[in-house]
Amino acid sequence: MSGPSLWAWGTVERFPDDAGRRRLATMARALTGGADAALLPLPRDEDARVPTARIAAPAALAELASAAPHDRAHHAHGRAYPDLVRGFRGDFGAAPDVVLRPRDAAEVAACLDWCSDARVACVPYGGGTSVVGGVEVAAERRADFAGVASLDLERLDGLHEVDAVSLAVRAGAGTRGPALERALAAHGLTLRHYPQSFEHSTLGGWIATRAGGHFATGPTHIDDFVEAITAVTPRGVVATRRLPASGAGPAPERLWIGSEGALGVITEAWMRVQRKPRFRAAATVKYRRFDDAASAARALAQSGLRPANCRVLDPAECLLHQVALDGTTVMLLGFESADHDQGPALARALELAADHGGTVASGPTISDDASEVGGGAGEAGTWKKAFVEAPYLQSALVSIGVMADTFETACTWDRFASFHAAVTAAAHDALRRTVGGGLVSCRFTHVYPDGPAPYYTFVGPAKVGDELAAWREVKVAVSEALHAAGGTITHHHAVGRTHRPWYDRERPALFGDVLRAAKRALDPAGVLNPGVLVD
Repeated sequence: MSGPSLWAWGTVERFPDDAGRRRLATMARALTGGADAALLPLPRDEDARVPTARIAAPAALAELASAAPHDRAHHAHGRAYPDLVRGFRGDFGAAPDVVLRPRDAAEVAACLDWCSDARVACVPYGGGTSVVGGVEVAAERRADFAGVASLDLERLDGLHEVDAVSLAVRAGAGTRGPALERALAAHGLTLRHYPQSFEHSTLGGWIATRAGGHFATGPTHIDDFVEAITAVTPRGVVATRRLPASGAGPAPERLWIGSEGALGVITEAWMRVQRKPRFRAAATVKYRRFDDAASAARALAQSGLRPANCRVLDPAECLLHQVALDGTTVMLLGFESADHDQGPALARALELAADHGGTVASGPTISDDASEVGGGAGEAGTWKKAFVEAPYLQSALVSIGVMADTFETACTWDRFASFHAAVTAAAHDALRRTVGGGLVSCRFTHVYPDGPAPYYTFVGPAKVGDELAAWREVKVAVSEALHAAGGTITHHHAVGRTHRPWYDRERPALFGDVLRAAKRALDPAGVLNPGVLVD
């Protein structure tokens, strides 16, 4: 078989074979100290349980609609741990009743008109990579609607216009990451936005979820790149003006950045792009203590150097991804530019790293051509491969009865030490209570002058049949710890339905009222992705 997996991350052909799963089981046992992991029988697509559709699209939308059970199953879940477990069990009870694929903004509007009139929940769908319950209507809410439609935007794709003078482009919201970068490369340009889901996620999905890119500092969040958007709402179309900056009141496009499909459907956007980098410099630094590496990261973030990569991996993270096996903390440093040599910037960064006890383990490597330095060898190469393969690894772990998931956050530097201690303690305690123990690791994905974005991974032996209860207890424990310690419930994975309880407490109450008012004004029937952000 080939093509997209019905239940797992990515494509069928990239899922490990039985020999690969056995090796993974051995590694998981060593890492977690748990019971022997077993190779569970892999699910068959033909055994997927998809409920009978409650509603069909009207004749006017027939050529845009699909009610095929397999198509509906593909749109049932995102790719969070609970989604993988349910899919592995063949449970596709969350499948929409119909999948709609509009070809332009006018057809999006026609779909929204029908959903509003017929009381059909409408869930915008990009690449289906949500890890926070962002693309399905919760079971307890489905009865409030006559049916559920998945609004798949894959046909709203392509690079439509290039403004090489202003370094901006207009692209369709359904354009996936690789297709967008290929189109931009023909013009010597790049968006420079690479989330872990890059291979499968879309431009519109990045904007709707306020996605964070791979780069550690500088322009990296999708917010930084959005120049203007066009969104279709049940009340009409909103198209914002292209401007480099403005002081004319609250910026209108900001209402849709992070709106998660609750306030309208983003159909296209003008994006700020950059010339492809030519000059690069990279090195790997090791530390005996994680705290020293964190201090060095703070110094770098506050120095004005703006490294493209300033990844800090604690010893458990290094072990998990086979970056280093000697118990050290590793910092991966990289700089890039389309304009000038990056050697001096890296040299100064290494001085700062040494000030905090760092020792250069590999590099520096300097390049002034189009090749990527540090992408294929050494610790940086190992990490890059692990970063890309991690979602596939999580799916494979589900298939051998191992629980593995991540959560990410951000906090200010002044509270990081106590914050990190509280969060890791909560994670370890929850793993002990639920599955007898496991591994908890931490890395910095982004660093800012005022604080880091720690990203945590937890792995433990799952009890087959009881995986979701254990996962839920761990998830609640760590989310409570994040909130109590003053962090955000999410740095770049969006709110969805999974994070709603903590997002409701994190945002100011009056701002919640403002969001609800915006929801009522833009979506009077309340059909757009019900349950995300606000009720």
